[in-house]
Amino acid sequence: MRVGISLPQLGPQASPENLVKAACRAEELGYDSVWVLERLLWPLAPKEPYPAAPDGRLPETYQTVLDPIETLTFVAAHTSKVQLGTSVLVLPYHSPIQLARRLASLDVLSNGRVLVGVGSGWSRDEFEAAGTPFERRGARCDEFLRAMIELWTKDPVKFDGEFYHIPESKVGPKPVQKPHPPIYVAGFGQYTFDRAAKLGNGWNPAGIMSFEALEGMINQFHQTAERAGRDRMEVVLRAFTMLFKEPAGSGRSPMTGSLDQIREDTARLRDIGVTHLIQSPPAIGFDPTASIDDMLELMEQLIEISN
Repeated sequence: MRVGISLPQLGPQASPENLVKAACRAEELGYDSVWVLERLLWPLAPKEPYPAAPDGRLPETYQTVLDPIETLTFVAAHTSKVQLGTSVLVLPYHSPIQLARRLASLDVLSNGRVLVGVGSGWSRDEFEAAGTPFERRGARCDEFLRAMIELWTKDPVKFDGEFYHIPESKVGPKPVQKPHPPIYVAGFGQYTFDRAAKLGNGWNPAGIMSFEALEGMINQFHQTAERAGRDRMEVVLRAFTMLFKEPAGSGRSPMTGSLDQIREDTARLRDIGVTHLIQSPPAIGFDPTASIDDMLELMEQLIEISN
């Protein structure tokens, strides 16, 4: 199982100095990847509750979010081996021609280190700000991925779909990775599994309700991939790991507790089929009081128990 770590991209932690220190230390420690997310805005009166919080409120650190691709491009210039991942880019906020070129450029500039996690989005406020209809976003994502893959793999390329049209053209650069950078599809449910099996290289869930529920979904995903004639599909899990000094009680959530408990949970994730674990602890990004030294210490602890 490969292991990644989130970068300090949000709120007061997001600075050039912190990004360089975190990314370079991750590479030194042997992390396989570093990851960023996408958030456009922090609405004062949101139309949709935030699904990752019990009260539906967006964390205040989302009021300032460095752009994901620019952040990874900056980090690429200060590292040489660690892979550069998005978890996730919301496809309907972009156009295929622009996003394909930006990601291909990053893949060229990083010498083939890009991992592309994508999603269909949930925030009506962000869709409105992006000028994209919220309805039929799943169908739009399917077509977006087909167009982006053609932009990466065909020369010249011509695409005529319901939502996107590309006149026959030469479009470069092409990615270093062949046929293209790995695509991991985020979300839950059969529609997500169908999209990942047809158009991606793996599934990118976020959070763990329970090990049993996650294992059931991993099995469902692999069954979907098998029906689509796909094998060697990845499961790239973004885990919101919470490390405590003392062991948590019997009713604890997965990836929550002492170092020993997190070590046991990590081994269980490996056993049930997670192939790439993204450690995304609240201290990196969501705790404005955490210093860069706190983050670096946490990174050292998490990589030690992940090996």
